[in-house]
Amino acid sequence: MISNEKITEIIREKVEADGFYIVDVVVKSGNRIQVEIDSEQGVPIEYCVSLSRLIEQSLDRESEDFELEVSSPGIGQPLKILRQYLKIIGKEIEVLTTDGRKISGVLSQADENGFRLKEEKMVKPEGKKRKELQVIDHDFNFEDVKSVKEVIKFK
Repeated sequence: MISNEKITEIIREKVEADGFYIVDVVVKSGNRIQVEIDSEQGVPIEYCVSLSRLIEQSLDRESEDFELEVSSPGIGQPLKILRQYLKIIGKEIEVLTTDGRKISGVLSQADENGFRLKEEKMVKPEGKKRKELQVIDHDFNFEDVKSVKEVIKFK
């Protein structure tokens, strides 16, 4: 059976040398291979084609048939690795926590331990009549969230 590790081994050197990074490699039942790559500038379709050819040349269809898909993460897809978080610092994200809460705000920082979200919220301070805009920092560990997505707005 074809493994995630084998596919990763085939593409890692080329992807890193070309300035890209691996987001995810999944081999599903029936040898359905899905590879997601990304870079700071996005991924041209031609690069996905060249990576697909590299994988096909490295595997033997005679011994094991497979289906192959190489792509960049789609718009609105959950973030999976730290480099994706670093790429969108300063942009709006939506966090779904493990306890079911949804919080939106601006991603202000990220590291290997987690990330910080700045939420702007109208809050009525105690003893005052009017609500005031407050910025609330939320710190998350990666294991405390179900999903994190970049919010895409069309103007």
